[in-house]
Amino acid sequence: MPQRRLVTGRSQEPRQRFAEELRRLRARKGESLRQLGERLGWDWSLFGKMEKGETLGGPEVVQALDHYYGTPGMLLALWELARGDHTQFRERYRQYMALEAEAVSLWHFAVSVLPGLLQTAGYAREVLSAGGLRGEELEQQIEARMGRRELLEGDDAPPFRTILSEAVLRTALRNRTAWREQLESLLEAADRPGMSVHVLPFSAGHYGLDATDVWFLRLPGGHTVAYIENAHRGELIEEHGPVERLQRAYDAVRDMAMSPAESRKFILRMLEEVPCDPTP
Repeated sequence: MPQRRLVTGRSQEPRQRFAEELRRLRARKGESLRQLGERLGWDWSLFGKMEKGETLGGPEVVQALDHYYGTPGMLLALWELARGDHTQFRERYRQYMALEAEAVSLWHFAVSVLPGLLQTAGYAREVLSAGGLRGEELEQQIEARMGRRELLEGDDAPPFRTILSEAVLRTALRNRTAWREQLESLLEAADRPGMSVHVLPFSAGHYGLDATDVWFLRLPGGHTVAYIENAHRGELIEEHGPVERLQRAYDAVRDMAMSPAESRKFILRMLEEVPCDPTP
């Protein structure tokens, strides 16, 4: 059978196709991002991030773009496909990502690395590069990770609580500018409604999750699943007994952690300790 020929030459990956169409439609209008922002009443940088694939935006802005470009429903349909696409994630994570997208609340504990939902692109790049990713695969995984952040944005974002071991905040990026941006982003996230950020200090001593990053997802209907991972593998746990034992360990860690207010002050101190790069 002859190989199927692509007619348009456009991307077949939902997130890339959505970003590609946004760029194409704006180019056809002959407008800059700043002009587009002024006409539609959104910050122009949002459209820039959408066109680069760093964010999908919300349904309201996509509907406004559909109306402005005269493409009723087309961009919204592409947005829905991109939002529901989990194939950009590495295969071992896809089942978890599908459940994460459905979760009505999430809580998490980090041993050494910030959760993907709170990572900036600079942080994700350094962490994923350290794990061995290079080239196109690295760029794809950074884009996928940035897309995950949208879960916690908007008025309908599910409640999210994270406990960060102090080691997470003591392990800085080599790029000081990227590290400052990550800490600033973390402070901004900590101020969002429905989000709680705790720091577990070294002084807490040993605890039941010493070597375990763990996520808990409460799904529609009240069922909770857990996902534990390290740098090399992850495991989805759905049985009630093991999930319950992990939750008890998590509750004990939360009791030892700083309050959100104390944690915010701690993160701010970390930010203040980052040296500023000299002005050229």
